[in-house]
Amino acid sequence: MSLTALYDVAAPAKLNLFLHIVGRRADGYHLLQSVFVLIDWADTLHFELRRDGRLARHDLSAALPADDLCLRAARALQAASGTSLGADISIDKQVPWGAGMGGGSSDAASTLLALNKLWRLDWPRDKLMALGLTLGADVPFFLGQGSAWVEGIGEKLTPLDLPAQWLAVVKPAASIETRGIFLSPLLVRDTDPVIVAGFLEDGGIQSLLDGFGRNDLQPPAESQCSDVAQAARLLEARFGNSRMTGSGSAVFSRAGINDSPTATMPTDLPSGWAGRMCRSLVQHPLQGWCTD
Repeated sequence: MSLTALYDVAAPAKLNLFLHIVGRRADGYHLLQSVFVLIDWADTLHFELRRDGRLARHDLSAALPADDLCLRAARALQAASGTSLGADISIDKQVPWGAGMGGGSSDAASTLLALNKLWRLDWPRDKLMALGLTLGADVPFFLGQGSAWVEGIGEKLTPLDLPAQWLAVVKPAASIETRGIFLSPLLVRDTDPVIVAGFLEDGGIQSLLDGFGRNDLQPPAESQCSDVAQAARLLEARFGNSRMTGSGSAVFSRAGINDSPTATMPTDLPSGWAGRMCRSLVQHPLQGWCTD
């Protein structure tokens, strides 16, 4: 029996445990080092096969822009593969946008994985990653299998075996324009790079769990958005640590690796803010959906 639909397809968000800007390419792109972890705050997508070649998106919760990243991903795969098939794509959007949590990139990656399966293309992961990189620097990570050490502009991935951990995440109402952060005179662009092999051999996994590094984008973000600094102070007071993820505005705290978090989420968040106690994911929910 041919496959005609895929329902309840997860598109998990990510957090940057740290984010260092270590240089800049001649074309202006910033070079980074970071560790990305998947979390169980996720969007849910549904895919139904169309034989007329049309691609249509249906919003089940928040309304998305007319030409969002998942539609662009679907068109890119359709064009690159030459298939005559299409799809209806329905999205239950739960991951906040403008958060630095990679929600749009994750939707795009899950769309590539799902349509690769639904259209029976059988592309291997590296081929999907090459296409994903044309859509955005974070997309290849979401096509991987779990936590990763990330370098370059986001396309160089080294898989990491990290234990599941609790992470308290708060997204203020405000969002931040990424371009403004990278143009800020407060942005440090020359953090000393770390050699990943030596770092991991020297107890780097524990260092990551203990809060290694910083987010170089946080000072300019806080200068442009007081909500980020407020969220950081709130979580610092509750959990003893806090850090912005990506280019913000979401902030998170490490809250333990045991069965229960070290503290509960604040219940007095300002109006319009979102918060959730999340568990990191050891592997991507769609890990087996393409070959390596």
